[in-house]
Amino acid sequence: MMMKRSWGIPLLLLLALLAAVAAGAYVARPGTAAVNAPASAAKAAPPPDELRYQPGAPQLGMLRAETLPLVALPAGDALNARVVYDEDVTARLSVSVTGRVVAIKAAPGATVRKGQTLAQIDSADVGAALADLQKAQADEERKRLVAERARDLAPGEAIAAKDLESARADYQQAQAETVRAERRLHQLNPDHARLQDQRLNLVSPINGVVVERNITPALEVGAGTAAPLFVVTDPKRLWLQIDVPDTMLAAVAVGAPVEVESDAFPGEKFHAVISQLGQSVDPNTRRVTVRAQVDNPAGKLLPEMYVRAALLKPQARAVKVPNSALVNRGLYTYVFVQTEPGRFLRRKVQMLTHGAEASYLGTGVSGGDNIVTSGALLLDADMSTRAGGAP
Repeated sequence: MMMKRSWGIPLLLLLALLAAVAAGAYVARPGTAAVNAPASAAKAAPPPDELRYQPGAPQLGMLRAETLPLVALPAGDALNARVVYDEDVTARLSVSVTGRVVAIKAAPGATVRKGQTLAQIDSADVGAALADLQKAQADEERKRLVAERARDLAPGEAIAAKDLESARADYQQAQAETVRAERRLHQLNPDHARLQDQRLNLVSPINGVVVERNITPALEVGAGTAAPLFVVTDPKRLWLQIDVPDTMLAAVAVGAPVEVESDAFPGEKFHAVISQLGQSVDPNTRRVTVRAQVDNPAGKLLPEMYVRAALLKPQARAVKVPNSALVNRGLYTYVFVQTEPGRFLRRKVQMLTHGAEASYLGTGVSGGDNIVTSGALLLDADMSTRAGGAP
């Protein structure tokens, strides 16, 4: 009886120990899984400056990325400029005689050819010049016949030598008078071959478009008329008058490119080339007028428009981004670059110049990068949320 009790107690202790070990092992398994789970999650998490979205994620519909190239860096802030006619392809037509407008052949906006009649003016001055020419031509013809007859009579000594010389001199003088009368008429009307009575034909000396017309039917015109009667020009070629501070003259050179923007056409760029530098500084504004030739193939720019002109440095290149692509955090500026569908990297960039609508970036991005231009702040907020608010 005593032996049965001595064996029963150790057996119970052994069973209790085994149960405790089994229970400990069971409790330890969940704990081990909880410790290992964060390590596995950390291994799968993207880098702190990277965001990934699954295809079809709603955030992707609010983003726009653009492949932006390297462009010439501006020498400074955009400058005020004024569009004017290109005087090399502009004709301002007036008359040097007094007369009355009897016919108008071209309306404002009309395309005209070189030599085309724009208006006809009845002028007594032209009539008098035409009469002088006709008289001179008749006198020249009469004296030509006299000179020829004297020449024919000279061999038989039927005429004195001095009379022959006199006939020749009279003929030469008559020729000179005809030339003078022709030149006088040509000055009054370069298209004198088409004169009708005393009507002067005002013709276009170039191909172009009538951009101004300052005459009306029956208007009295003359040398004292202030405004030109017609202005004809090629609207596809214009000049730009740029006011450049004297402190920027070192960055200005003939042939340098200029980027032009107009509030009338937001987001559209026009290209110009510097053609002439001013030779004096305005003492009041400390600025120099620089001329540039601007191409206007679509005719959008108009004379007397005010525009903004950025002088470019062809040797210096940078990536130009709209300011909507920039994310500012403290002293640093960032952009987001899409490297593949749904994958975005945040990059710290060097801002070279900052404008009202766009900025030029140096290090941090390269030409050809697919930069997020709309929705960058959304990406930044999402990145901060995932990182617990850390920048």
